[in-house]
Amino acid sequence: MTSGLIIIIILVVLVLALVGMYNGLITLKNRVDEAWSDINVQLKRRHDLIPNLVSTVKGYATHEKELFEKVTAARTAAMGATGPVEKEAAENALSGTLKTLFAVSENYPDLKANQNFLELQRELTDTEDKIQASRRFYNGNVRDFNTKIEVFPTNLLAGMLGFVKREFFEAKEAEKENVNVQF
Repeated sequence: MTSGLIIIIILVVLVLALVGMYNGLITLKNRVDEAWSDINVQLKRRHDLIPNLVSTVKGYATHEKELFEKVTAARTAAMGATGPVEKEAAENALSGTLKTLFAVSENYPDLKANQNFLELQRELTDTEDKIQASRRFYNGNVRDFNTKIEVFPTNLLAGMLGFVKREFFEAKEAEKENVNVQF
């Protein structure tokens, strides 16, 4: 009778441990998914601001048609990208075209003084800050999730249930280089 009770207690403890590990994996997976969703919300906000920015600049810089087409194409590519690696590449391309757009705006003093343009520029800067915060939040959750599925004994359960490592958002090589500042 006592050996039967001990076996039942061991089985109950084992089942509870498995349930706890599984629930922990699901919780971390959902946090990663939520963090990814947060990035997408901020990217959508960014994508929504771009047409307004382009139309404002078009009013002043009518002969910059090629640049407007590049910004629009980069925005379309970014909106269609899926997964961290593809989305990161598309968003980096979009950032590059936006930098060019802002550089061109320097040639138009009336545009630089336009309240609508200044507000859109401020909104875009705020959105870029939120995107960076969302990426850090995502990477923190990915780190926790990846660690959980790699450590013993959770790695045994994670492997059997098909949990796989997630990819981090990482800076492209050009962004890691030192900035050349000249006075």
